[in-house]
Amino acid sequence: MNHMNHASGAHERLENLHPLAPRILAHLRDRDDELRRDLAEWVAMPTGHGHAPGLERQREAIVSRLERLGGESRTIPGDPRPDWLLPAAGGGDGVVPSTTVVARPASGPRVLLGGHIDTVHDPDGAFRELAPLEGHHATGPGAADMKGGLLVALAALETLDALDLPVSWSFFLNEDEETGSFHSFAALDSLAREHDVGLVFEPALAGGALAVERMGAGQFRLETFGQAAHVGREFARGRSAVTALARCLVAVADLPDADKGRIVNVGPIEGGKATNIVPDHAVAWGNVRFRDAATATWLGERILSLATSPDAMPRVEVEYLANRPAKPETPAVRRLADEAVAIAASIGAALPLAATGGVCDGNILQNAGLPTIDNLGVRGGNLHRADEFVELDSLVERAALTAILLARLQSGRLDLA
Repeated sequence: MNHMNHASGAHERLENLHPLAPRILAHLRDRDDELRRDLAEWVAMPTGHGHAPGLERQREAIVSRLERLGGESRTIPGDPRPDWLLPAAGGGDGVVPSTTVVARPASGPRVLLGGHIDTVHDPDGAFRELAPLEGHHATGPGAADMKGGLLVALAALETLDALDLPVSWSFFLNEDEETGSFHSFAALDSLAREHDVGLVFEPALAGGALAVERMGAGQFRLETFGQAAHVGREFARGRSAVTALARCLVAVADLPDADKGRIVNVGPIEGGKATNIVPDHAVAWGNVRFRDAATATWLGERILSLATSPDAMPRVEVEYLANRPAKPETPAVRRLADEAVAIAASIGAALPLAATGGVCDGNILQNAGLPTIDNLGVRGGNLHRADEFVELDSLVERAALTAILLARLQSGRLDLA
């Protein structure tokens, strides 16, 4: 009797969210085995290091199913990447990646869903397949980051379609997020301005948490030029580029203050060819994280101030780019997150809220004015490692959360204004 009362109460709570919420959850639970098979198939598609065949297979696997839902696809060409950045891992094939968008307009708020299909894993490495662990865990390249998340989003849309609940959606797929989204930045910025709500399916934070605040990120390069000379015969004629770079790095080391939302890291570093030659060239690349736009500007001004005049000897040249704007918690984001928390509780899942120094494409979308939550993907961990894992039972959980959230948005039950 108690069990029956509990089940009845849970059903009532779901119905209070949306009349179709119990059917959404039941439909996805019936698809659990299918979703796990889909994930295994997707994980076996190598999409790291710009591997074009794997990226194409993954894109087609998702786009074809979105088109079966009535979506129309288009391709947005990518922009060139700044040439002073470190080369992307693996180098790719020199082709500028594009962004694919599939859209199905309907009544109600325009929702932009999506994420990246690239991973960091070597397509020729040993870590290639989804392998079961104890319980409901499995390891696999990109299983959590973010093939599992993309599957969650797709399953949510398929479920709403199966229950004949139309939602106005667009679904973006980019393939350069792991290398900074330099190619897709403009496409994402433009898409964000055409929609009302953003949902990005990066994996959940620790404990299944949803990030409501993210730091921003930027890149910089310090390059120094000196005068080569033989160390023994003409040391006084030389001007060491390595020494000049070292002075710059000491200045950079004074900039970080984590309590004030300023993080600066340097590496890798290159300089010199032999110990008996005064080095005439040295270079270092670095990464910054910042809490807000003012901090990004403050860091940029100080790093750029290290540059010398063109005729100085030694000479210092500096590049700086804040490519991922900070993503602060806003009232609209908080209302969207609180709604997700309430839905999660109604399906028996915990969804704590958190802040993180990590960045993702949600930073870009929200910077363009789109209220965005971006950890709606699966629970998992050990991202970017050869033991990356996913909690398989979170496939149904997160798909149900997403589908019910979309249903509430479509019905006007959630006001973000």
